[in-house]
Amino acid sequence: MLLEGARTLAESGLSHGRTGNLSLRIEGGMLITPSGVPYHLLREADLVELSLDGTPADPLARPSSEWAMHAAIYRHHPEAKAVVHCHSDHATALACLRRGIPPFHYMVLQAGGPDIRCSDYATFGTGALSEAALRALEGRRACLLANHGQVTYGATLALALELAETVEHLARQYLLALQGGEPVLLDEQEMAQARERFGSYNR
Repeated sequence: MLLEGARTLAESGLSHGRTGNLSLRIEGGMLITPSGVPYHLLREADLVELSLDGTPADPLARPSSEWAMHAAIYRHHPEAKAVVHCHSDHATALACLRRGIPPFHYMVLQAGGPDIRCSDYATFGTGALSEAALRALEGRRACLLANHGQVTYGATLALALELAETVEHLARQYLLALQGGEPVLLDEQEMAQARERFGSYNR
């Protein structure tokens, strides 16, 4: 499943070359993509099993440099069964502007709240980045990572990937809207009404 998800991530254009990483929650920890292996060369034997404190089942394994962020999300969000991190173009462009995605469109609600936050900046692969991501993910299933990319989680890998695609589409639409000025934002009542509609729509 993780191999298929990694290929989907690459083929969708959400990540390029060796960038990005995916993981699945498993009993006792997680299964995550390795560091530095292009997705088209990835084999099942390359996937790394880790405990949530970072201890690998195989001491010689090289997990993604972002394993700590994945582990932090699993520890703090019991509902998270899969995590996707990628450097999709438009989401990354917004993240480099240190701008989140406001309620310019009701589909922003797909990430769990009325906006998609941009985290504070922290160096990749550090505990500081994990903490920044967790703050931005409070009450959300997705966030932008300042000057870096985006991260999403879901109840399944398919849902986490779908949300990453949604975040990328919303980032592109928001950037396009900004070319004409500041978009008109939906207010709290309008977003609440949209959330109610989503209750039946998602079923």
